[in-house]
Amino acid sequence: MSEHSKTKTSFYRRLYVAWLIEQGSNTVPRIIEATGMPRRTAQDTLAAIHELDIEMENTNGTYRIVSWGVVNRHWLADNIEQIKTVLAYP
Repeated sequence: MSEHSKTKTSFYRRLYVAWLIEQGSNTVPRIIEATGMPRRTAQDTLAAIHELDIEMENTNGTYRIVSWGVVNRHWLADNIEQIKTVLAYP
């Protein structure tokens, strides 16, 4: 397996978490369950998603994507398996 840059994995992690939110894994515990990532990583990733111009709402710990901004969510859905492979997520 080739080594991936920190920039790429950070970008993919943010995209993947946003995709999970849209799929219904929209709380920190559900994101942790889906990915196996540490709580702090999940929280930091959620806090950084806005840097991709993805707008999100947080209502009492339940997240919802308001706008995907410049991110093509159809490309994301078509490439989610590759993203999971790069991140080594189940």
